[in-house]
Amino acid sequence: MLFDPASPSSGAGKASPPKKRGLLNKAQTEGNRIGLLPTEGWRKRNFQFLNEVLIPTLLSPRRPKQDFGLLPVAKSSEIAVTWLGHAGFFAQVGGVNIAIDPNWALWHGPVKRVRHPSVWANDLPPIDLVLVTHAHYDHLHLPSLRKLAAAQPIIVPEGVGRVVRHCGFGHIVELKTWQSATFQDLRITLTPARHWGARNIHDTHRQFGGYLIKSPERCLFHCGDSAMFDGFQEIGKRASIDLALMPIGAYDAPSGRQVHMNPEEALDAFEMMGAQSMIPMHHDTFPLGGEPLHEPAERLMKAARERGLENRVRLLCEGESAIY
Repeated sequence: MLFDPASPSSGAGKASPPKKRGLLNKAQTEGNRIGLLPTEGWRKRNFQFLNEVLIPTLLSPRRPKQDFGLLPVAKSSEIAVTWLGHAGFFAQVGGVNIAIDPNWALWHGPVKRVRHPSVWANDLPPIDLVLVTHAHYDHLHLPSLRKLAAAQPIIVPEGVGRVVRHCGFGHIVELKTWQSATFQDLRITLTPARHWGARNIHDTHRQFGGYLIKSPERCLFHCGDSAMFDGFQEIGKRASIDLALMPIGAYDAPSGRQVHMNPEEALDAFEMMGAQSMIPMHHDTFPLGGEPLHEPAERLMKAARERGLENRVRLLCEGESAIY
């Protein structure tokens, strides 16, 4: 097994000049980090979130899991993905079984998972490789990672390795933005994002991003968390993406910070990258934004139809799989 970080490719770390709201204002290797301070009106927004989103979900029963039968087995020339809920996926690329941001938590503090997981860790085949996009608790859930850890390697952004070091993984690889690692025939590259990576308020040194997962024949992109920014253009220049997993929810942040894309912005990013197909994520699992839970998916498919993209955007139910 070859698993060695490669140097960042030529041109990494160059800043793009800011042109409009939400575009880069730091070098890409600095992470396009969003500040932690809320904007004016945050008290009112938090009160609305508490009363209109959080409390109603606490008082409602969890929806039952869905059964889609056996997980597919993809050929080496195919990409297969199964949505595990929130930003979690089981992916098969180039014959390698990958778990990305797996999360089977039923609670994140007072935030309740709205559906029982449809695919649990023990429903998955042996996992060859684990990827984590950043250290936020809804993406790096330690109990979930421990359920999968079996001395296989895990890839995390720079500064996140210490968080997962006692989970039971055999090799922890930290990547800087645009740095790559190889596993079997795959090349995994950490891409930039417009977000932040602190697990706690004082550890802002932790990096974050998405992943390009390239086999000799296919390329899968997992965006991680990101606001809209022009870094998606650079991502599209560096890879021919067959399938992009794009976040569409939690865009009405109680803090007022622009930390996530809305559905229309996710489609903008998808088109900027020139990806062939898209599956949305980061919606309908944990109520993390002020928008109604059903709104992100409905807005996405409406916008996809208006743009003539409905045949390239597929909305999965939790536990559902797709092969490309």
